[in-house]
Formats: sequence, C-alpha cells, structure tokens
Amino acid sequence: MLAELVAAVAVAGGASLVYLAAAARVVKQYERGVLFRLGRLTGEPRPPGLTLVIPVVDRLHKINMQIVTMPIPAQEGITRDNVTVRVDAVVYFRVVDAASALVKVEDYRFAVSQMAQTSLRSIIGKSDLDDLLSNREKLNEGLELMIDSPAVGWGVQIDRVEIKDVSLPDTMKRSMARQAEADRERRARIINADAEFQASKKLAQAAQQMADTPAALQLRLLQTVMAVSAEKNSTLVLPIPVELLHFLERGNRQATPSDNGDRTAAKQRQPQPSEAAEPVDAAEAIEAAEAVEAIPLTDPVLGLGPAADPATAPPERA
Repeated sequence: MLAELVAAVAVAGGASLVYLAAAARVVKQYERGVLFRLGRLTGEPRPPGLTLVIPVVDRLHKINMQIVTMPIPAQEGITRDNVTVRVDAVVYFRVVDAASALVKVEDYRFAVSQMAQTSLRSIIGKSDLDDLLSNREKLNEGLELMIDSPAVGWGVQIDRVEIKDVSLPDTMKRSMARQAEADRERRARIINADAEFQASKKLAQAAQQMADTPAALQLRLLQTVMAVSAEKNSTLVLPIPVELLHFLERGNRQATPSDNGDRTAAKQRQPQPSEAAEPVDAAEAIEAAEAVEAIPLTDPVLGLGPAADPATAPPERA
C-alpha cells in the first residue's frame, strides 16, 4: 500500500514537472507577450519575466519593443522642376501597442516599409531639387508625418525619418558645378572691384597729401627705390615723376622759336601781295650776274685763289 502511494506521488510529481515545463514561458525585457486562448486575444500583453500558459490551449506571441532601423530602398522620381533623381532614406520606428501590431496588420514591418517607399515617392514629386539638396529637415518632417499617420492604427510609432542620399544625373552635376563656379567668380570680381574702389580712395587722399607737401613725393620715391633694391635684383626700376616730363616739354617748346628765327624773318621779308613790285631791266640783271662770276674765289686758310701770272709774280727770295 505504501509503495503504491509513493508511486502515485512520484507519477503526480513527474506530471506536474512536465506540465510546468510545457506551460512556462520566459518574456525578455525588451519584449511583450500577446496571449491567444483558443484563437482569441486574452487580457493584456504579458510583461517581461516568467509567465505560464495552458499547453495546447494558449498561444503566446512575443513582440519586440525595440527601435527598429529600416532602410528604404532608393526610389527614382521626377521632382517638381522636372529633374530625375534617386533618393534613399532610413526609418526609425518602434512598436508601442503589441496587441494592435499583431492583430490589426499582418506584418507591420512590411507595411511600414511599403508606406515609407510610397511616401518617399510622393515627397520627391512635391519638392524641388533645391529643397532635396538643402532643405532636408523640412522634408524629413513631412515624410515622418506621412508615414506616421497610418502607422498609429497599427500600434507602431515613427520616431525619425532621414533622407540619406540624393543621386543626380551626370549632366545635372556638371551644370550645378558650372553654376557654382560662375557664382564664385562673380563674388571674386565683386570683392576685387570693392578692394580697388577702397584703394583708389586711399590713393586719392595720399595724392592730395603729397600735393600739399611736395617733399613727401620725393620721400616716397626714395622709399620705393629702397624697397626694390632690398630684393637684390639686377634691374632697378626708377620711376620718373610726371611733373618732370611736363617741365622738359615746356623747355622744348621755348627753344623751338629761336631755332626757327631765320625762317620767321624770311617769311617776314617776303613781299606782301599788297605791295607793288618794282620793274627790273634785263640788261642790268645780266651785267650783275657777270660781275658775280668775275669775282675770284680766295681763301687764305685753304690756299685757294686764282692762278698767279709769272710775269707779274714777285721774285722768290734766295
């Protein structure tokens, strides 16, 4: 009798252990357990720790409550300003209601992925290229709202959406590069023009100061010569003041009338048209010409003179 009782207790204990082993479930800290009893949702989700279910009758589904990082495949679309781009993004979301995420949607991960792709295409079509490149924060907020609106009914909360990259065609990249180069060149020219304008003001003030003090110009000239000679150059550039050239030009103008005085006098001696010309006899003109030809050419320095007559020549001294 005692042996039968011990055997019954042992069988009951073994059955209890088997039942406990079959009914025990462990829910981790980042999970929640959704219990279905005969196919119906029962009670609230089970908290982390050890929980018991009825074998064969209950089904416990564990839902991960961690933040999920889901990349959105690159989507190709046409922007509002007719530019073809490829945009990819990433979505950060988590489950806030385990029962709704399991009951109201078949696969909440796939549903969030498809909703993110559709919303990204819609954002591309509504935005300009400049907004995609420079105003991403506003686009991220709009994309987050578009995904989060239907996801709330699925027990999923969208924490953040980020646009990772915007791929442009090569022709558009070259056009944007030329535009950036032109803009930088424009700004460089404006800066150079502004610098020249400021420098011209300072030079005008310096010229006015040097005009009031002529010695300052000479000091500045000597300073320039010293600066050039300090570099050990073989060529020395010596600037000449413009006033010196004006002085030389005025001297040349004063010397020109004295050199041409004979021409001026000759012009003054020419008879005027109003004066009456005196008549000249032809015979007198011929006699004057013969008298000029009869004049012997003598030059005591060169020893030139008429040929000496031997009859009339004085005797030579012994």
